[in-house]
Amino acid sequence: MNYRHAYHAGNFADVLKHVVLTALIDALKAKPAPFAVIDTHAGSGCYALEGQEAEKTGEWREGIGRLLFPDVGARAGTGSSLPPLLRHWLDSLLALPGNQQGLKLYPGSPLQAANAMRAGDSAQLCELHPEEATRLRELFHHDKRMHVHQRDGYEALKGLLPPKEKRGLVLIDPPYEAQEAEYRLIEQALKAALVRWPTGIYAVWYPIKLRSQVQPFLRWLGHCGARRVLRAELLVHPDDSPLRLNGSGMAILNAPWKLDETLREPLRAMSRLLGQERPAEWRLDWLAEEAAGPPQPSPLPHSRSRR
Repeated sequence: MNYRHAYHAGNFADVLKHVVLTALIDALKAKPAPFAVIDTHAGSGCYALEGQEAEKTGEWREGIGRLLFPDVGARAGTGSSLPPLLRHWLDSLLALPGNQQGLKLYPGSPLQAANAMRAGDSAQLCELHPEEATRLRELFHHDKRMHVHQRDGYEALKGLLPPKEKRGLVLIDPPYEAQEAEYRLIEQALKAALVRWPTGIYAVWYPIKLRSQVQPFLRWLGHCGARRVLRAELLVHPDDSPLRLNGSGMAILNAPWKLDETLREPLRAMSRLLGQERPAEWRLDWLAEEAAGPPQPSPLPHSRSRR
């Protein structure tokens, strides 16, 4: 209840999360049938990068700022060399009202989803914090596709699944105020959700500080019962310190066909553009697959990987 995403909006973890979210919505749009997006921890939906919170941390400068600012881009080789998915995502941010003269507002997951969804699609947005939920309602008061619920997102899944569209995506992006205990809450929520809606896509964002903290959760995902579980990670620092956010990951249950191929080049580009002291490390592999036999993880492409 104390977490405010405004301090962290647009950081390197948001870049990874929202590029993956864009790829998932694009995959859902490949079929004409409508779909639903369910966000369990929606936040307020939009954040001012020139606001007090964002300026206090400056985290966005090491995230979205590295992809958009001309001086950084010129050194990193951005522009036309960006993979199409990454370029498409950046263009969608700059097309938002208020960003025509440069990125002033950073849209959260609900607003990015709304801008990508079609007229017949819908979204259920859960946010427990009263002030954040109020802002979220104000943001979407004119959009009948977007439904805001001021309630615990994990509990809300019991009533929201399966959605009437019978296809779609659940995004689980908690603030991890419960730290390692948050993983057990996610596991409980996913276990119940997969019973109610076994064919749904579930995307879970997780922080990486110490690798040992997240490893039990990743092992659980490998045996959770989903048909396919894809893991995408980006680390800007070695995963050996509990004192800072060293990286983040997205675990996608029931991942769409060829999602790994869709994400590979964007991840490679992000490792180059978002690296700080050195190029960031990235990982893209299957924690579970439909095919017989154990999944074979892909090696980290960066030669300095310690794993």
